[in-house]
Amino acid sequence: MKTKFFLFLLVITFVGACSSNQNKIEYPKTKKGNVQDNYFGTIVKDPYRWLENDTSKAVKEWVKEENKITSDYLNKIPFRNEIKKRYSQLFNYPKYSAPFRGGKNYFFFKNNGLQNQSVLYIQKGLDGKPELFLDPNKLKSDGTVALRSYAISKDGKYFAYGTASGGSDWNEFYVMNVSTKKKLKDHLKWIKFSGISWYKNGFFYSRYPKPAKGSELTSSNKFHAIYYHKIGTDQKDDKRIIGDNKNPKMTFYAQTTNDEKYLIIYSSKGTNNNSLSVKDLSKPNSKIKTIISTFDNNYSVVDNIGKKLLVLTDNNAPKNRLVLINPYRPKESNWKVIIPEKEDVLRSAQIIGGKIIANYMKDASSHIYMFALNGKFEKEIKLPALGTVRGFTGKKQDNIAFYTFTSFTYPPSIYKFEVNSGKSTLFRQPKLDFDFSPYVTKQVFYKSKDGTKVPMFIVYKKGTKLDGSNPTYLYGYGGFNISLTPSFSSSRLIWLEQGGIFAMPNLRGGGEYGEAWHKAGTKLQKQNVFDDFIAAAEYLIKNKYTSADKLVSAGASNGGLLIGAVINQRPDLFRVALPAVGVMDMLRFQKFTIGWAWVSDYGSSDDSVQFKALYKYSPLQNIKSGLNYPAVLITTADHDDRVVPGHSFKYAATLQAKYKGNNPILIRIGVRAGHGGGKPTSKIIQEQADMWSFVFYNLGIVPKY
Repeated sequence: MKTKFFLFLLVITFVGACSSNQNKIEYPKTKKGNVQDNYFGTIVKDPYRWLENDTSKAVKEWVKEENKITSDYLNKIPFRNEIKKRYSQLFNYPKYSAPFRGGKNYFFFKNNGLQNQSVLYIQKGLDGKPELFLDPNKLKSDGTVALRSYAISKDGKYFAYGTASGGSDWNEFYVMNVSTKKKLKDHLKWIKFSGISWYKNGFFYSRYPKPAKGSELTSSNKFHAIYYHKIGTDQKDDKRIIGDNKNPKMTFYAQTTNDEKYLIIYSSKGTNNNSLSVKDLSKPNSKIKTIISTFDNNYSVVDNIGKKLLVLTDNNAPKNRLVLINPYRPKESNWKVIIPEKEDVLRSAQIIGGKIIANYMKDASSHIYMFALNGKFEKEIKLPALGTVRGFTGKKQDNIAFYTFTSFTYPPSIYKFEVNSGKSTLFRQPKLDFDFSPYVTKQVFYKSKDGTKVPMFIVYKKGTKLDGSNPTYLYGYGGFNISLTPSFSSSRLIWLEQGGIFAMPNLRGGGEYGEAWHKAGTKLQKQNVFDDFIAAAEYLIKNKYTSADKLVSAGASNGGLLIGAVINQRPDLFRVALPAVGVMDMLRFQKFTIGWAWVSDYGSSDDSVQFKALYKYSPLQNIKSGLNYPAVLITTADHDDRVVPGHSFKYAATLQAKYKGNNPILIRIGVRAGHGGGKPTSKIIQEQADMWSFVFYNLGIVPKY
């Protein structure tokens, strides 16, 4: 009886805190400047422009004050530590990558459970004893230096890898001798948006010139170029292969074919569409030959088949096709179609064991098929459930490949695939402290504002009553041709086990239905993305999954922009909003780091017509003092040089100044963290615990543990 009374008292106290304490938050008195810009006759004020200078003393002090307010708020949530403890339990299980071969050895990553970074192991053959090869946890005691890229030389002698510090996109490259496990003297800097493409005793990579001191995380990235580095030499002696001094915003990416016969060069003006060039490495002093000179479509070389290139492209095929191109007769009239465009989207293809393994996407879930090299269909590779396949890892000449399958309630599981027999067998499957059997995933289709049919995945516990009372987490992205497919998140289990519903719509702007679906959510049609998300929320409410008082909206990066836009347009639909690392100032995004590349998706305020469209929805410029915003937790990080934190800084300051209601408007600014990649486990756990604590607290829910 005393226990029941205590729980009742806790709930009463908790609900009282939610309703009475939130209006007592005193935000920093953020100073305003007199900066304004004239966009084709429209004057736009930007009073918090000074917050873009994230290295200044004044901004650092502002960050300190905002983090203190957020920390004080989160510290008062009575169950915050319990959520952190539970998430640590859920996260604490061995995690493996699919094995990949280099020479006679196999490599794989393993995280014992709560290690900040996964550790790379090596073994001789598939039956060999695993030995530690590289432990990124030893690079920095707090785990904030991460392994971000790697490649093994074709002969298996060398291992090149890139590390990133504090979550930055900047990489530093190093080389190890595989047999001795010793790091060589090679050390390359100022590398960003680059692969490692081996050729003989060196590799091709891409880098920028060294930026001015103090501007490393904000200055616009220009003059990308491809270089060749020979093992054992200094970076200053690296040979420049290609760049474009007349077009400083061009990006270049290198790839070598499996047999090292060809160097493939991709050049791009943005995040979508590229030209294609090739250099015959088997011929000394051969010139770079342009195969595709325009930037109207996407081209990706799978590999070469003899002297010809197998290319995945959306040229005259919005859902992609595979074609064979002779680099010496590259006209489209000479192309040979190997796999024509089909009803479903061809996401990727690989040549393994003399076969083409094709990864298709049907209604945002994976389907895998095997074809002969001439394009003849051979068989479908059956998958265990509705979900997503990542991989395959396998060589052109190998009979063995590995792939990873995952879904919302199916932790990443590794399968071994034998090409000759077409047989898949379970190789590794993680074990978690969680019972997945009570949960169901279903896919629904709803109509957006203009009548377009949009798919949405919904995950919830079996037997959930659709009476409008269920807390629901709605997550979206909608951009850059990126597809949201079923994936696993141990963090999400915290929500599901407390009776929460998870919903994920496949918004236009993504690649779920090919290039036409992508373009329908770009530039002057970007509003379609917001309409799709709003319609998803309305569907969930109308069909009694939830109500506006129980609905959470969330998204990151381009998804953070999405959340910022929709809560300006329809704040009445959501109780909580979680815009993470968002692009919030659509008039100035192109002025920082790689932001100019996003113009291909967003358009630019430098264009009079596109400016009007951007100004109409830009999250920062459309905050209105008369709106009743939901509880908002903005998240960003001090080392985010993808979407610079100034976006979130200005957005938070503006929202805090204009909003007159009682809901909290908080910003959580991570330290020595970036856009998300390479984040150490300790930071992930704390960030997710804070986020879920904020969500439950503002929904008036006490988690039961």
